[in-house]
Amino acid sequence: MKPRRHLVALAVASLSLSGCSILSPTPLWELAKAAGTLTRRSLNLSSGEASDTVYYQHAPFSSLCIEFNPQTQTADVVPALQLELQAHQIESRVYESAINTPNCPVWLHYSAQMDWDISPHTERYESYISKAALTLQNDKGQVLSSSYYILGDGFGNNKWASTRDKLAPVVSALITKTTPTNRPPVPPPKESS
Repeated sequence: MKPRRHLVALAVASLSLSGCSILSPTPLWELAKAAGTLTRRSLNLSSGEASDTVYYQHAPFSSLCIEFNPQTQTADVVPALQLELQAHQIESRVYESAINTPNCPVWLHYSAQMDWDISPHTERYESYISKAALTLQNDKGQVLSSSYYILGDGFGNNKWASTRDKLAPVVSALITKTTPTNRPPVPPPKESS
């Protein structure tokens, strides 16, 4: 009869425990996962900032040529630049060299530095852009504008943001001299009838 008493005692003890005990590791684990998800989302939402922008007044243009930089070891820089240029209604073509290339009155020259660290997404080493420099020049070599991206030291600047998110404000500063804000658009006022 002793084994039966132990079973009854265990059953009564298990019924008295709530499903969400503060001593249970399960709620703590769920809290840690939720905090990690929020952190990852906030890191992915932060983007780059343009710095040290120099802008000289020049005639507007609707197309430019990008000189391919083989020293930049990240494959997504040129596509990110082209997408951001398209967002500004500027068509672009990529050439291996700015020398002896006809019909390119404006050139975009770029460089980017890549670093490595352990990604919070995959928990393995991945590359990310830590610095980038963009310069617009005319076909005579005169600088029209230049701007930089430099990864900040703080929590707000995110090394794991996409290359496009990092370069978007830099391209905007290069083209328009202004940087976009991360504020949501204000809806137009409602008409009263």
